[in-house]
Amino acid sequence: MKKLKAGIIGIGFVGVAHIEAIRRAGFAEIAGIAGRDYDKTTKQSERLGITRVYHSWQEMVSDPNLDIIHNCTPNHLHFQINKAAIQAGKPIFSEKPLAMDSRESGNLVGLAKEKGVANAVNYNYRGFPLVQQARYLVQSGYLGDIRLVHGSYLQDWLMYPEDYNWRLETPLGGKSRAFADIGTHWCDLVQYLTGLKISEVLADIKTIIPERFKPETSVETFSRSPDSTNQLEKYRVETEDYCALLLALENGVRGSCVISQVSPGRKNRLYLEIDGSKRSVVWDQENPNYLWIGGRDGANMELMKDPSLLCQGAKRYADYPGGHNKGWPDGLKNIVRNFYG
Repeated sequence: MKKLKAGIIGIGFVGVAHIEAIRRAGFAEIAGIAGRDYDKTTKQSERLGITRVYHSWQEMVSDPNLDIIHNCTPNHLHFQINKAAIQAGKPIFSEKPLAMDSRESGNLVGLAKEKGVANAVNYNYRGFPLVQQARYLVQSGYLGDIRLVHGSYLQDWLMYPEDYNWRLETPLGGKSRAFADIGTHWCDLVQYLTGLKISEVLADIKTIIPERFKPETSVETFSRSPDSTNQLEKYRVETEDYCALLLALENGVRGSCVISQVSPGRKNRLYLEIDGSKRSVVWDQENPNYLWIGGRDGANMELMKDPSLLCQGAKRYADYPGGHNKGWPDGLKNIVRNFYG
């Protein structure tokens, strides 16, 4: 099988994760990368074993030798890069959000349909084996009629005033931060698992740290506060650190969720419970190889990730035998594999 040639735009935390996932999925080779700083990107290419470095994303998108583009840039660049790739007839695998607002997103959806270009937005938590198993339990009727969905998505990487990242700047990240950055993952899982759309939302939103200290140089996602040698300037933050949601879904289902990037000790805890008329199911991203299943009239149980115990649809996401744990990189690899395959 001839491998496709993939180009990666943006080589921060997520871009490097995409490179690993593409290589593991096996359908494509990394033909080149592009980043904000050409010299830094060149050094990164040497570390990653990639020979081609483009001077700009425009140069990459216009390269006729590339088969597919992965857009791993900050949010404000998503629309223009995604649009350019679609217009060039290149399949585009974009990090979320698809664009900065619904108008831009609608433009891209219409353009992709018009051009017939394959496209995807990366909601990688769908790629976990036990998320697939939970979906089977929900949609097969094992839980009964769905009544409630509830949970949280909590992080602590922005809990100090000195913690900084481009996501804090509205022109780069958008008008929403905590919800747009991680809350959308939680909501996507709710809709994906239940097959029901969220129809109404009531939200309490707050910027808990309205003033932060911006470093002179850029700070990588999830990195610690900058050291004392990095000069800081005060920056007024407009986007939310926290939000609490009351939700209405189709068919009368109700839900609630708390989103935070300032919760000490919570590194990346996406927690979701779905309550049915017979049973409940819980998946916790920080303990992703177990699925809790609860009922009133018998013992609760915890299903361990083991292909021999999973439904047919979930088995293909498991890869290895029981006891061989799966994690965040594996979920992303599965989503990339689905797109390419």
